[in-house]
Amino acid sequence: MDAFPGDLPAPRLAPETDAADMLARKLGGFVDLDAADRAVLERVCGRARRYAGQTDLLRQGEVPDAVIAVLRGFVCRGRHRPNGACQILAYLLPGDICGPDFSDLRPMDHVVTTLSACLVARIPREVFLAMIDRHPNIARALRIARSVDEAVAREWLVSVGRRSARERLAHLFCELSVRLGAVGLAGADGYELPLTQVALSDTVALTSVHVNRTLREMRRDGLIELKGRRLLILDAERLRAEAEFDAAYLRQAGPPAHRNEGG
Repeated sequence: MDAFPGDLPAPRLAPETDAADMLARKLGGFVDLDAADRAVLERVCGRARRYAGQTDLLRQGEVPDAVIAVLRGFVCRGRHRPNGACQILAYLLPGDICGPDFSDLRPMDHVVTTLSACLVARIPREVFLAMIDRHPNIARALRIARSVDEAVAREWLVSVGRRSARERLAHLFCELSVRLGAVGLAGADGYELPLTQVALSDTVALTSVHVNRTLREMRRDGLIELKGRRLLILDAERLRAEAEFDAAYLRQAGPPAHRNEGG
């Protein structure tokens, strides 16, 4: 299986007008947003830019002056070693936001990079601060989103430290299903996964050879299948059982297949 091919053409992105509500969808899964909340979120994301894959949105050592909202595609936080090795620390998916603590601005200690063709909105500092000051529902949702990001980081640490290769991949695939499903981009049968095998290897801290072998085993056992840039989930119940996956840390109900997982 040629898993996660890196030479496929970039996926066709939906028009900006179709993506501007992604942030509202994501935050609306945490708190009830009123019409004014949703309108301002769509407005601040209305002037988004397209970026090719492997584009640095924020560089290490840079002091950011804006918040980044991902509307389409996959973005990551990562650290690069002097020898060229990279560890992906987090995925930023459609509806996710990446921003500094403007009350204590410091240079970035990592990079924020696109992993695929993306649509990204930059929300200037003044606009962002005014928005959370005038819209308490949005401010509360953003606090919850930050706590979920921290919970995701803990789960990824457990994966790298204590889960087998197969468990790491199974847990990641389950997590992505819930996170993408929360904004309408995944169903019980799978979702678009525009990652190269190298990116996946840098995520789960395994070699590309080990990842490829594990993916072949999972396909052989009827758990998942990769067709181009789409991950097909063939047996969601077994995949969750193998990962010992509990979605409560994501605080999202997710798509229908995840309604009984809590959160």
